[in-house]
Amino acid sequence: MKNKIIETILKLNPIAQVSVSGEDINSITWENGTTPIPVADIQAQIPAVELEMAMTDLRQKRNALLSATDYLALSDNTMSEDVKVYRQALRDITEGVTTKEEVEAVEFPIKPQGII
Repeated sequence: MKNKIIETILKLNPIAQVSVSGEDINSITWENGTTPIPVADIQAQIPAVELEMAMTDLRQKRNALLSATDYLALSDNTMSEDVKVYRQALRDITEGVTTKEEVEAVEFPIKPQGII
């Protein structure tokens, strides 16, 4: 929760200097003259930050899986239809995902047999 609070504050004020001593939104210390942001404003933005963080994780996993099959897309290879479908499914995995819960429910496609 601490990271979400800090990320949310930085989304609202990118130059804010804060520390959070606990897991509670009321444990924020505003540093170096940073103007405090109302707790209600921070709480209102937490779902958007949670979605951004979840999407970042999803994209990192997706990109790693795509990278693992990039060698199959080189010009001296003929990519099988299974691999083409798998790679396209990976690229499309973020389409239509609009909530953290939807990100958490994403199921990755099954890697075709024979791929290292």
